[in-house]
Formats: sequence, structure tokens, C-alpha cells
Amino acid sequence: MVDIYHIGSTSVQAIGYAKPIIDILIVVKDIENIDLYNEELLKVGYEPKGENGISGRRYLPKGKENRTHHVHIFQVGNENIKIHLDFKKYLMKHPEDAKRYGDLKIKLAKQFPENHYKYQTEKQKFVKELVGRARNWANFLLS
Repeated sequence: MVDIYHIGSTSVQAIGYAKPIIDILIVVKDIENIDLYNEELLKVGYEPKGENGISGRRYLPKGKENRTHHVHIFQVGNENIKIHLDFKKYLMKHPEDAKRYGDLKIKLAKQFPENHYKYQTEKQKFVKELVGRARNWANFLLS
């Protein structure tokens, strides 16, 4: 392991609404080695799901229907590390956008209480917009 970060809505106070799930981003030297620990991770409640739609990631939720954790593991240099960290930093520096994000999550949770897929699909539209803003903001800071 190289680094570990608390990401996701519970890590940004200004969002104001978060499901009680901790999102953790772990950076490792060699992503392939993570698969060697799948049996041990299962024993402590994590469910190895491989890349689960994001190339180069290992995704491990914990808690089944009553999820408590989402662990996202990436190898050093994976572009998704910067995307996740820039997103969090952007929301922390732009509380008005963080609040809009939280308000949307509340609205969608009420609208789709039993349909996680629909909730995520609708939320992703705004998340993509925020990721773009975060990328532009981070690039501006570097220039």
C-alpha cells in the first residue's frame, strides 16, 4: 500500500447528505497482488468484485444489502486516483456545488427509495458535470 484516502460524500461536510457508507480509496504498487487476498477479504466481510466497470480498479463493498464500506483500489499512476481526489477537493472548496449535490441525492433517494440502479443513473448525470468542473479547476490551479 502506498496511500489511503477517505473519499465520497461522508468526507465532504458541505454535501449535507450521505448514506452511512464510507468510501475508501487505496493506492497500491501492484494491483494484481490485491487478488491474492480475496479469500481473506471475504472472511472479514468484503466482497471482491474485480474491476466492476472501471478498468484497473479493484472494488470491494462490505455489508451486502446494508453496505457500510466501499473500497476502491488503484495502482500508482491510474488516472482515476486524481479524478477522485480532485472531485473531493473541488467539493470542499466549492460548498455551493457540494450542497447542490447533497440536495440532489436527497431528492433522488426519496424518488427512488427501492431502486438503487435508477438512483445511481440519475445521480451520475450531475456527477459527470461536477467531475468536469473539478478537472478544469484542478488544471487551472496547476497552470
